[in-house]
Amino acid sequence: MDYLRPFDLAREHGISTQAVRNYERDGCIPVAERTASGYRTYTEVHAAALRAYLALIPAHGYALSGQIMGALNAGELDAALTAVDRGHAQLLRDRVTLDAVGQAVEHLTTGADTAAHAPAGTETLSIGELARRLGVTAATLRNWEETGILAPAREPVTGHRMYGANDIRDAELAHLLRRGGYSLEHISTVVQQLRTAGGTEALSAALDDWRRRLTTRGVSMLDAAVRLGQYVALLGIAPPLPRPDQRFETSQHG
Repeated sequence: MDYLRPFDLAREHGISTQAVRNYERDGCIPVAERTASGYRTYTEVHAAALRAYLALIPAHGYALSGQIMGALNAGELDAALTAVDRGHAQLLRDRVTLDAVGQAVEHLTTGADTAAHAPAGTETLSIGELARRLGVTAATLRNWEETGILAPAREPVTGHRMYGANDIRDAELAHLLRRGGYSLEHISTVVQQLRTAGGTEALSAALDDWRRRLTTRGVSMLDAAVRLGQYVALLGIAPPLPRPDQRFETSQHG
């Protein structure tokens, strides 16, 4: 068997030999064998593991990639596939949220949803009315105000909050982004950009950038799947795949 040095694995990816040792320590690649003098010796299995892990990172992020590789290196194929499924499910949720926010921006631009989603003229909503419209609690709206997402006016005599059309717009966009998993700090930045721009240009640009990132992540998932499949094949832990003719029969009767 041909053995590889840490330098050989590192050189292929332009990383340091210390990084290779760190990946081994963290369970992202299998533990290396040692020579009598204590030097690490790697094999093509280790090289395939490193290729798979580095391909997984832009697709699934560091944490999930580590979980996937850790499960595979422990021989837990189903656990690894479940982690991969979580990554794909998150990408789908992000796409659904992006489409929802994009529709909201289009409505704001065209005014198509004014009657359905925003009060006409100078009409305002109380905190309770806005909370019921969004399906959230009044405490949530107050929390959004503390983080700069909302900035309602106050009734001069009572001091009660008054939410106008722009406040409702901000609240609806915040609600959509929150469902997409965005932090309150990020949402506040987006809303502030929208207010500063005086329109939807800044938010539209942010959504375009978001879509590009999702596309890049999706393509990265395709590359990661190839590398991961090659590594699983070398490990020999996957059940045999059906022959092409059997796959066709399954698809016809499935």
